[in-house]
Amino acid sequence: MDKLINKLFRKSTDNIFLQMFRYLFVGTASFLIDFIIYLSLINFLGQNYLISAAIAFFISVLANYYMSTSWVFNQADRNNKVLDFNLFILISFIGLIFTEILLYAFVDYGNINYIWSKIIASIIVMFWNFTARRVMFYGKKL
Repeated sequence: MDKLINKLFRKSTDNIFLQMFRYLFVGTASFLIDFIIYLSLINFLGQNYLISAAIAFFISVLANYYMSTSWVFNQADRNNKVLDFNLFILISFIGLIFTEILLYAFVDYGNINYIWSKIIASIIVMFWNFTARRVMFYGKKL
């Protein structure tokens, strides 16, 4: 059992399945940060759902960056952290554009509740983020 835990959670890996497993944990934590801030901005501060989504998304990206580089993709020791962070932000910004388009389409045209719209959009954009980060940021193949 200790070997399995070590393999799943502790040992560095380039295995796409183990990285995806870890990314689901990181993604869940990032989603919770994102979702709680999103709901708080809408329900307690009366912010528009699209503005709330953008603010919450960027805050969760910072947490995601730290967890992804240090645990999922094992890149905490990379040399050019400024370039890496900027590339990470660029990929995240593209994910934010996808999120905003999906939210707008779901809420304003699909008449789907803003909470369900956020959940659906987050799941869709998670696949973009993982693929883009693995391929473009870390130079790994699918």
